[in-house]
Amino acid sequence: MCAAERNDDGATAARLTALLTAFRPGDDALGVSELARRTTLPKSSVHRLVGHLVAHGLLERERTSVRLGLKLFEIGQLATRQRGLVDSARPHLADLREATRNTVHLAVLEGTEVVYLDILRGADAPNLPSRIGGRFPAHATGVGKAILAFSPDSVLDKVLAAGLPRIGPRTITAPGLLRRQLTKVRAEGVAYEREESRTGVICAASPVLDRGGRAVAAISLSGWSNRMRVDRIAPAVRTAALALSRSLG
Repeated sequence: MCAAERNDDGATAARLTALLTAFRPGDDALGVSELARRTTLPKSSVHRLVGHLVAHGLLERERTSVRLGLKLFEIGQLATRQRGLVDSARPHLADLREATRNTVHLAVLEGTEVVYLDILRGADAPNLPSRIGGRFPAHATGVGKAILAFSPDSVLDKVLAAGLPRIGPRTITAPGLLRRQLTKVRAEGVAYEREESRTGVICAASPVLDRGGRAVAAISLSGWSNRMRVDRIAPAVRTAALALSRSLG
């Protein structure tokens, strides 16, 4: 394959990715004009690429608009289940939720963000913006800090290089402070998030480790800051993460 063909393939992949990721939480169907606006691609290109995506089941037509196709859901399920994380973690997550009536998350790190693989919402927990398949800046979450603390230095360097934007009222935006927190997380095995992602919300998180001691995921328990004592629930979160680490081998 010549260099020109490789460049064309890369450009096409980038345009297709832009179209699929243009859909946001709450979106149902989008028209070609809106997709062109969000992706900054020409309408003619959007129209042509949408046709290909519809033909392969990645998008579905709804009158003059399109929405994400079920094939994407199928692919997403395969990506998650290949790791065995969701199925293995579900009993541990369920026990945590049952014992505390708060919301439990299972997440992995991708780039500078965490991606939520599973969420069990608690009856007494706040209505959190997190969703399965959703992303959030790693530095502003308990699961993100738990994973970063047990990841290679290059992973943290990438997060710091991207910047630490303020998400909640107490988001850590200073690299030095984040490094000090991660050192403490490594010593204790538990990361805390206190109104760093949202007002009134706190959480405790613990990493799921591989045999080499590196984080492959993290479990967290979130609740209201005026109702939940993170120091009391932290041992339970730590125990669940250790149990999952052992079950994954």
